Amino acid sequence: MQKRQYLIKPVLDHDYPMAVRAEGIYIYDEEGKKYIDGSSGAVTVGIGHGVHEIIEAMNEQAGKVSFIYRSQFTTQPAEALAKKISELTPGDLNWTFFVNSGSEATETAMKVAIQYWQEKGMYRKNRMISRWIGYHGITMGALSMSGHVKRRERFAPLLENYPSVSAPYCYRCPFHKSPTECNLFCAEELEREIKRIGQDQIAAFIAEPIIGASGAAITPPEGYYQKIKEICERHEILFIADEVMTGIGRTGKMFGIEHWEVAPDLMTIGKGMSSGYTPIAATIVSDRVMEPILNGSKSVMSGHTYSANPQSTATALAVLHYIEKHQLVRRADENGQYLKKRLNEVGERSAIIGDVRGKGLLIGIEFVSDKETKEPFPSDDRLTDRVIEKAKEMGLLIYFSNAGEEGVKGDAVIIAPPLIITKEQIDDLVEIFECVIQEIEKDSAQ
Repeated sequence: MQKRQYLIKPVLDHDYPMAVRAEGIYIYDEEGKKYIDGSSGAVTVGIGHGVHEIIEAMNEQAGKVSFIYRSQFTTQPAEALAKKISELTPGDLNWTFFVNSGSEATETAMKVAIQYWQEKGMYRKNRMISRWIGYHGITMGALSMSGHVKRRERFAPLLENYPSVSAPYCYRCPFHKSPTECNLFCAEELEREIKRIGQDQIAAFIAEPIIGASGAAITPPEGYYQKIKEICERHEILFIADEVMTGIGRTGKMFGIEHWEVAPDLMTIGKGMSSGYTPIAATIVSDRVMEPILNGSKSVMSGHTYSANPQSTATALAVLHYIEKHQLVRRADENGQYLKKRLNEVGERSAIIGDVRGKGLLIGIEFVSDKETKEPFPSDDRLTDRVIEKAKEMGLLIYFSNAGEEGVKGDAVIIAPPLIITKEQIDDLVEIFECVIQEIEKDSAQ
């Protein structure tokens, strides 16, 4: 008889191994098996596992104060972390609201954007625009902004229809154009949608600089975000950059949007800001957006019990100092180029790898049954699941993602190891991954 379970796991009847220890880029289960953390958990563990400097900072803060309520006190680590973030972010993003997760951060950004226009007396500007094949979180507001079809479908009657423009998916251009002839048609679509809805009703446009979970590191062409920002400014619409996955060095820049030299009006971060050592995320707001709130209600209408928690903020501050001390953003850029080169070589030898994309240590791999036609595998083949299961069996952890038209009928994975990974460890990772692909190809041929 199967042992009675009490923990709700992602798949209720799945037999998960028990993780008991982690160090660097490796995780060990109770049987002693070693796994390369090729996905940084959920693209989270930037600085690696078991870093003693971070553990010491956590212990030190625990000996002082671990919890205060933000309406009663502030604390030195919360103030210092907010100041540090303002030093790192582009433009005038100088105000930070701390929350617990990326979903809460994007939902808070949505609320702040709407409040900004309300404080200016423009109450009709309360609608968001977002992209299909985008993901901004699982809370109702964040999911309303998400264009992740599979995650929306169960709750569709409860959601707002915010996704309305196409993703900059060059491998499968929704307009059937090549990058050399499209003239940023996907960015121009935003302007057409603004005209359909009316700029007087739109508060903000939100986008992931590089699309993560729902698009396997879909990376826009050069000039895309410059065009997006110009359109938003011309129509008096705020631009929110969702950096929950791409932020804090993951793409080889401190923030993904910096690849396009654009400063958003609001930004969200999470995942890498604490590297998984504690739950924390943040909404970062520009001086311009804060100005009418400071001159008006003087309060951002959002509240979270654990917001600005001193234990979490002290941990995140230690993580940011560690990243700077060890130059991990530069290493992510250099080793990311090497990882992408090695994976492209695997792709050239493979019959099922259609596209390798991304920046830094955020690399997406899309699978196809025919490289010429880009035909995806049938859903019944469960190709992504099989690749992930085979990789785990061989000691490599990779991240599930979506691909194909509208991110529905397609297969993809993300490879995003910790920023501390070395070239030798990348070689080990790629060697295992190529063995996985060869095994999958053999199985598919039978």
